[in-house]
Amino acid sequence: MASVLVLGGTVFVGRHIVQALAAAGHRVTVFNRGVTPAGDLPAAARLRGDRDLGDAGLAALDGDATWDACVDVSGYRPEAVRASAQRLAKRVERYVYVSAVMTYGTPPHGPVDESFPVVDPAPAGTAEIDGRTYGPLKVACERVVHAVYGPRATVLRPQVIVGPGDGWPRYAEWARRALRSRRGEPFAAPGDGRTMLQVIDVRDLARFVVTVVERHAVGTYNLAGPRIDWQTFVGLLGARNVRWTPVPGDDIDLDTWPLYRPPGHPLAALMHIDASRAQAAGLVLTDPAVTARDVLASLESSA
Repeated sequence: MASVLVLGGTVFVGRHIVQALAAAGHRVTVFNRGVTPAGDLPAAARLRGDRDLGDAGLAALDGDATWDACVDVSGYRPEAVRASAQRLAKRVERYVYVSAVMTYGTPPHGPVDESFPVVDPAPAGTAEIDGRTYGPLKVACERVVHAVYGPRATVLRPQVIVGPGDGWPRYAEWARRALRSRRGEPFAAPGDGRTMLQVIDVRDLARFVVTVVERHAVGTYNLAGPRIDWQTFVGLLGARNVRWTPVPGDDIDLDTWPLYRPPGHPLAALMHIDASRAQAAGLVLTDPAVTARDVLASLESSA
C-alpha cells in the first residue's frame, strides 16, 4: 500500500483519481481549497489550502508527513507548481504531474508521440489561462517538476478527458444534444462524418495513475483513447434526426462545434495522439461505446 498526496482531488479528474487510488488499496491525502463538497471521497486525510496564495496557502503541507507519491491535478501556473514541488521535495518520493497534449501546440501531422517538440514555455508572470496560454503554461509547469524532481518526475499528457461527471461543454455537450434529439430536436453534426475524433476516458487516466504509482513508472506518457470517426461517434451517442453540416476547417466556432478538428484546422493533428508508450506501460483503454453509454447515463441521472 502506497501513501499518495493528491493536489486537487474533488472535481472530475481529481475525484476519479482519488477513487481509483483508494479502490486499489492506497492511502490517500487530498489537498485543496475545500470549495467542492468531498464528503463521499475515500480520502484518509484532507488538507486545506490555496496554491494561488503562495507560501501562506501551502501551510497545511508543512509537517513531518511523507508520501510515496504526489499527484498534481491542479497545477496550471508554474509559480504555484514550483511552490508545492519545492515544499514537498524532501517528503515525496515521486511527483506525478498531469499535463496535457496541448503542450505540443499545432503539430503539422500525426501520429504525435512523446518525441514531438513542445511549444515554448509561457513567460514568467503569465496570469490568464486560455486557449493561447494553456499549452505554454503546462510546458512551464512540466519544466519546474523536472527541475525539482529529476528522475523522480513523471509527466502525463492526456488527450481531452471525458467520462461520467464531466462538466466541460465538449463531449458532454454532444451527449446532451443527442439526448435532446431523442425528443425530436434536430442533431446538427459537423462535416460529413469522416473527420476523426479522439479522447481519453477519465477512468483510464485514473487507473494509469495507479499504475504509475505502483510501478514507479518514469518519464513522459501521452494518454489517448481509440480514434473514431464522427459518424461512429454520433452513432454511439444514439443521436436521431442527424443533419450533417459543412463546417469550414479554418473558421470553427468551438462553442457550436466542440471537439471538431477537421483536416486543415491548426489542432487537427492533436486528434491523432500516439499513446503506445503508455499502453506498453499498462494503460488500458475503455471501449468508446462504453464511455458514450456511461456519459449518457450520468447525464440522464442528473437531469
